[in-house]
Formats: sequence, structure tokens, C-alpha cells
Amino acid sequence: MPSASCETLLDDIEDIVSQQDSKPQDRHFARKHILPKARRRNTQMCLQEEDSPPSDSTIPGIQKIWIRTWGCSHNNSDGEYMAGQLAAYGYKITESASDADLWLLNSCTVKNPAEDHFRNSIKRAQEENKKIVLAGCVPQAQPRQDYLQGLSVIGVQQIDRVVEVVEETIKGHSVRLLGQKKDNGKRLGGAPLDLPKIRKNPLIEIISINTGCLNACTYCKTKHARGNLASYPIDELVDRAKQSFQEGVCEIWLTSEDTGAYGRDIGTDLPTLLWKLVEVIPEGAMLRLGMTNPPYILEHLEEMAKILNHPRVYAFLHIPVQSASDTVLMAMKREYCVADFRRVVDFLKEKVPGITIATDIICGFPGETDQDFQETVKLVEEYKFPSLFINQFYPRPGTPAAKMEQVPAQVIGERQQVLVTEESFDSKFYVAHNRFYEQVLVPKNPTFMGKMVEVDIYESGKHFMKGQPVADAKVYTPSISKPLAKGEVSGLTEEFRSRHGGPLSSTSQGVLAGSRVGLWLQRLPQDGALMVSVGLTLLALLLAFFVKLYN
Repeated sequence: MPSASCETLLDDIEDIVSQQDSKPQDRHFARKHILPKARRRNTQMCLQEEDSPPSDSTIPGIQKIWIRTWGCSHNNSDGEYMAGQLAAYGYKITESASDADLWLLNSCTVKNPAEDHFRNSIKRAQEENKKIVLAGCVPQAQPRQDYLQGLSVIGVQQIDRVVEVVEETIKGHSVRLLGQKKDNGKRLGGAPLDLPKIRKNPLIEIISINTGCLNACTYCKTKHARGNLASYPIDELVDRAKQSFQEGVCEIWLTSEDTGAYGRDIGTDLPTLLWKLVEVIPEGAMLRLGMTNPPYILEHLEEMAKILNHPRVYAFLHIPVQSASDTVLMAMKREYCVADFRRVVDFLKEKVPGITIATDIICGFPGETDQDFQETVKLVEEYKFPSLFINQFYPRPGTPAAKMEQVPAQVIGERQQVLVTEESFDSKFYVAHNRFYEQVLVPKNPTFMGKMVEVDIYESGKHFMKGQPVADAKVYTPSISKPLAKGEVSGLTEEFRSRHGGPLSSTSQGVLAGSRVGLWLQRLPQDGALMVSVGLTLLALLLAFFVKLYN
């Protein structure tokens, strides 16, 4: 949290930076044109002033920044753009959260666990006295949540001004910038596409072709953040692709909340864009198309099949079905029926041999019956989707589905007792196991380590499950004593200590544990002649060792 002297809360950065004021980037590039006045100063002062300022200085542009992004490829692209702009202005983007002066947390609002991780990261940053800037769909959709108060926020359409928000946060201000990009009153796709960027993978360029969508799904919180459909012009997207290839990129991902709806707001369509992009893809490079909902791909099936057969386009399409029950789809307001989904998949499988169709399923949507669920199971068994994302329904605040009668969590997935013993390789979860020794990932709550925790299984992967701790569930401590610290020696019983003459120092323990000679000497009879003989033998061995060492 900001200190008492830095609690100024501004609703918008425009309160301190007007359109007429120079931007941080302008001031940065203007520095080289400033001629300093010559003045006398002693050598000691000169040396002090030439030293680099400390990293916790309030001078913007020199701090270390750690960026954490959750969620979809659109969100990851936003994170790459923000990192690029900050680095271009002089900030150092670090992989170490502990070394950073400021944390930029780029959130996802699709599911409860993602927001839980976001909230926990904010708490951790506050505990470590880090400066904080929040971004992504959570603060954009619900900026008035209690845990966001007093913190700087940058909206999803304002990422081109991240340097300004970070600069003011470094100075101690708490600012918010949540407006929409517009041109003559018409909403734009978002920040310009030609901004500096740091790609997580230098070989892959993620291009957001539009923001928002045309649907109003009753469970979706992302709509509250990204809004209605707003597409980028084709020429801007083609220019971005060309620039990417010139920078060594060999794979382009097209992303948005619904790629199939692209262009409907600007008088064009997705196939038109794709044919223009295919023209500029060099040989040896590939294009991957992102998620599209069934309604907006139906009218372009013939053209889409031709494009997906192109040698420089992956024969892959992500088409979420969510449920194979028309009753559930109607409650979701998905604007298609199962027959529409089947038509799209059947046509593409026939016209694009070997195509990979990925799909999503939501389990436990309000009102879903066992029969509804079995219809979805039958669809999965029939099509055997090579890529299938199954998620538990989460009631997101402010959505119509959150007000519907909920399906109990234990009906969706099993409730299990798991023992937490490790941290995952990516350090994002704790690793636990159920009684069948199946791996269950749980949130990184320090109180869980070494404990038996009750969780609801909400997601599964190829080699793991994910569990959400049951609210107010009892946490069991299996051990009767506090576990030893990492690296602490076990087995130092009273019998061991008495046999070795009382408590041993850590150095003595190491010597005795690593030296069989030491243990052997302790067991020798107390015979003077034998001890002299042993001593001479050891001395000879030492002399031979040093002779060999120096030769």
C-alpha cells in the first residue's frame, strides 16, 4: 500500500497529465538535445553525481519491473506490448519478482482460480512493499472491488500509456486509466499495433485482430472488460505481420475473444483478412488461427476450408461447444445449437483432411441435469477431440449465470483429501497427492504445506488434476512434531550423541559422516605401539599425497 505521504488518489491520469503535456517518451528522446550549462564543481561531488542512482529512487525510468500475466493469448500479447514500451523507456524488465521495484500484474477474469492468484499476488506485493500497477480484465470489469482500492490501474484499451501510469506510480501517485479508444465516436480495437514489444518467444508473434465480441453469454465476465466487437483495419494487421517477419518471427497467432466475428463492425470479414495475410507469409513460416464461435464461421465454411488447406496455415481450429445440450446452450445464450456445431466440425473434417479441432466444455452450468451432461459425454466420445478443455463452471460476479440456481460442486468433481508436500516446477502451485497417489495441484497457500487439505477437483490435465480448497474446511496436520528445516540432519538421537561424546558441531558431524578413517580410529584399541604404527602410516600417506599434488 502507498505510504502516508503518497496517498494521493486520482481517478484518472488525465488529472495530472493533459493531452498538451509532453509524454515520458517525448521527454526521453528530447534529453539528447539539451545542452547543459558548464559550472565548476569539485572532483568528489562530480564522482558522486556520476554514480547511478539507487534502484529504489523516485526518478522514473531506472527501476526494475516484474510482469506477471494470466489468461488467454490476447492478454499475453498485451503483456508483451507493455513490457516493450517500458523497456524502450529505460526500465529493466526482470524475471525475479523479489528484485523488482514494481510489479505489473496483468489479470484474467474468466475463472475464479485465476482471480484468486491475482488477488494473492497483490497481497504478496503489498507485504513486500512493492509498487503495484494492475492491468487486464479483472480491474477493467470491476474496478471498485475492495482489494483494488488505492492501487494504480491501466485498462485493456490503454496499454499504450503504461509508461505514464508506471511513472506516476513510482512517484507515489495512485492513478486509474480505464477509458475506451475512439475515433470520431467509434470504438477502436485498442492500442496501436506498431508499439514496441518484448515477445516471450522471439519466434512467435501474437496479433489481436479484434477486441470484444457480439455475444452476451450469461456466464462470461470477459465481456464486461473487453466490451462489444471492435476490429483492427486489415492494412494495420498486415503491416504488423510484415514487421514481425522482418524481426525473425516464423509463426503468427491470430487471437481475439472471437476471431470468427472479425470485421463485422468495419464492413469486412475473416476470410478476407486471412487471404491478405497469406500473401505476406514467407515460405517456411506458419499462421495459426485462434478461437471462433460456431455462429460466425458457418457462413464462411467454404472459404475457411480453402484457407486451412493452405500450406502456410495450420490445419487447426478452436471451436468451443461448451455443452451438447440445447437446453444448456439456450441458458448460456450461446446463439447456436448442437446441430450448428456438428455441421461446422463435420464439414471441416471432410474438406480439411487430418484437421485438429479443439473445443471447450463447461461442466456444472446452472440447471444442467445428468441427461444434459451425458449428451456432452456422447459428443466427446463420438468426435474424440484431440484437444479438449474441460472446466468447472464458476459463477462470476455480475453475470446473469451467477444469479441462477447452482449445481453443487461435489456433483461436478470429486471432493478429495490430499496431502501437500511439494512445490510445482513452475512455482505456481503446491503439489499434493490423493490416496491413489494421483497428482493434485492446489493454490500456494503457505499454511497448506505438510498438511492434509480437503479440495474440490475442478480441472484435469494429462498428468494432474487441480483442486480448489473447500471453504472453511479443516486442515489436518499429520505430523506430531514440527518438520525439520530443509538441510537439517535427522537421526541425531541421544544414543548417537552419547556414543560420539555428546552433541556434535555441524563441522564435526560433517567430518565424521564423510570420513571413514575418523570412525575407524575411534574404534582402534588403546595400544601405544599400534597407534604409533597407524600414525606413521597416515603420515606416509599424507606425504605421498602432497608429493603427487605438487608434481
